[in-house]
Amino acid sequence: MESTISASSPASVAYTTVSSRVSPPADDTQNATDKSAIQEDATNKADSEVTAGPTRADGTPLAPEEIQLLEQLKQTDRDVRQHEMAHQITGGPYTGGATYEYEIGPDGKRYAVAGEVPIDYGPVPGNPQATIEKMQTVIAAALAPADPSPKDLQVASQARQYLLEAKLEAAQQQSDMNKARGPEPEMAAGQAA
Repeated sequence: MESTISASSPASVAYTTVSSRVSPPADDTQNATDKSAIQEDATNKADSEVTAGPTRADGTPLAPEEIQLLEQLKQTDRDVRQHEMAHQITGGPYTGGATYEYEIGPDGKRYAVAGEVPIDYGPVPGNPQATIEKMQTVIAAALAPADPSPKDLQVASQARQYLLEAKLEAAQQQSDMNKARGPEPEMAAGQAA
């Protein structure tokens, strides 16, 4: 069966139905019922085409300015979630789950408008090498989004400070170990010759 529906308004719906029936319907009552069902389906389809755009929670269509606001909220939601996911993926074991602040859109749905991911950016006590590795990961996580926030930049700055301190501590430990070993083996070999 094939039908063409032209919908300018529900009252002026035109139908073209091609049927492959061999025998006519048993009575005119059945034929009237079939026509009524076809008209009702077409009217419902025409109504749904009119309200096919974004709607409020109650099903009424949104105004153009509400549609624009909705599109902005959808874009903000995508950006916020992408930003926080970049922190989580890059930060690995040092990050926690994201939390979001939401705004209700004109369609009645919640959209993320802000978010945060907790990150452990404290040094590893007594282990400068572990601190160096951790701070490199923390800095990368803080700066992972395409548009780091001021808080992200602050965390990266603090992690850089801890990184520098850990590098100094590691260099000091290496120097102390070298002194404890005594003279270099090259000097000992030079004295024997």
